[in-house]
Amino acid sequence: MSLKLFLTPTIILFLFLFCVPLTFVAQVTPQYLNNPNYELEIGKYKIYKTKQVDIVMLGNSLTHGANWNELLGRTSISEQGIPSDISAGVINRMEYIYKVKPTLCFIMIGVNDIFSWIPVDTVFANYKIIVENLKRKNIIPVIQSVLYAGRMQELAEGRNREITKLNKLLVGYSKENNIEYINLNKKMSRSFFLKSPLTYDGIHLTGQGFKIWGREVDKILRKYSL
Repeated sequence: MSLKLFLTPTIILFLFLFCVPLTFVAQVTPQYLNNPNYELEIGKYKIYKTKQVDIVMLGNSLTHGANWNELLGRTSISEQGIPSDISAGVINRMEYIYKVKPTLCFIMIGVNDIFSWIPVDTVFANYKIIVENLKRKNIIPVIQSVLYAGRMQELAEGRNREITKLNKLLVGYSKENNIEYINLNKKMSRSFFLKSPLTYDGIHLTGQGFKIWGREVDKILRKYSL
């Protein structure tokens, strides 16, 4: 007497899910790695020989747009801005801040998040991770307001509303936790837009824009006798 096995659709599905080894696992590439500048700049950080600085300037292409040692007349600044970077990308590369053992770290990140439709609450949560990680390493964080876009930028008005929301959260967080905060928009914007003479494309700064930014950074440095 022989037994016949009848493979119903339900049995076939069971065998597929529980008996067949899964050899392929879907992987999602983090958004910050879709930026070709990211690994290019990280590759440089890996070979830099600087062992200690007083200051790290941390951010995206806005930070990357100036030679901060030249701008501030100093020799102990590490510029760690990656063009097009987002807040999650900063979290992933904080080891390169720790590597140079700074006293202060000036943070400006978020405009690319906002223009990539990343929710404000997500960006703010990432900011808190960045700041708390710095504090755990005894590095003094300095939060700088996310700059508004200029009128020449498409979608600027709507994105600037999101930037306003983010900056309000950052101001409140800074006050509650006794963290230094620089309100650059107070000096560099008008009616919730970056002033035209300070930008050449609605996002990135001219020399005049960096001059104002540099003065505000220098005030904090003098406060800490650096």
